[in-house]
Amino acid sequence: MRTLPLFAAVALVFAPAAFARTQDFAVGPQYDSTHVYVAPQDVEAFVTSFVATFGGQSTKQVVATVTPTPSSTTSQLVQTPVGIVSVFGFRTPVPYPFGQERTGYLVSHVDDAVRAANASGAATLVAPFDDPIGRDAVVAWPGGVNMQLYWHTKTPDYKPLEHVPDNRIYLPAQSADAFVKAWVTFAHGKVESDERAAPASEIGGTGVYRRIRIASGYGKATLFVTDGHVNWPYGTELTGYEVGDLDATLGRARQAGAKVVVDAHDEGGRRSAMVQFPGGYVAEIHAAAK
Repeated sequence: MRTLPLFAAVALVFAPAAFARTQDFAVGPQYDSTHVYVAPQDVEAFVTSFVATFGGQSTKQVVATVTPTPSSTTSQLVQTPVGIVSVFGFRTPVPYPFGQERTGYLVSHVDDAVRAANASGAATLVAPFDDPIGRDAVVAWPGGVNMQLYWHTKTPDYKPLEHVPDNRIYLPAQSADAFVKAWVTFAHGKVESDERAAPASEIGGTGVYRRIRIASGYGKATLFVTDGHVNWPYGTELTGYEVGDLDATLGRARQAGAKVVVDAHDEGGRRSAMVQFPGGYVAEIHAAAK
């Protein structure tokens, strides 16, 4: 039997990991969206309230199949200066595992990005498939963090955000380090802080928890490592939106029919509050502490 030289065998063994390290598929945080699933009858109220709170505008609502198996949903993109949401109002039951992915990240090449995610430690939950305007996949990271990776046939062109939002991820202690390693490798990210004894009062609890903040070409991520004894609404929010004036933003939210479910308080160098929009979507909103 013909054998490979040692260096060639080593190259084959480690090629996937090297691929993940050398390729960066991020396009920019202005193309990354939070996926919001609401009942069809609540879509208009949610969109109106969200835009009134943060500014911006929505694309025209369309009815489409955005899954690889038969389904039907209204779909629209709400673009604000502080982050984007993709809004889905399914008219049919939502096929598994859709509705469990938290974000959609634009990548420069879906199939290669999925392979890089696999090499970094993610599993392919939904293999790449064609949608009406491009190509999508869903990957699952350690700790059960599901994200969509997508690519558009026609390259979008969005202006940079005024403030880049946080992907707020709650993790068990046993998965936190594995998630950080996998995500930082894939995203070419950087751990900006790792506070192992942050006061749990920041997230409505007692004692301490671990808070990790990561930055990458996909934007920001804040990780909350807890024992799972978390009071509602913490853990139900997917995204934290940074604004210039928190009090003014909360005032607009109230006027637009949203509920402030956690009043403004300190959270690691920020003033933070929690808001529930029509349709049930919960968001964290924060501003830098003065």
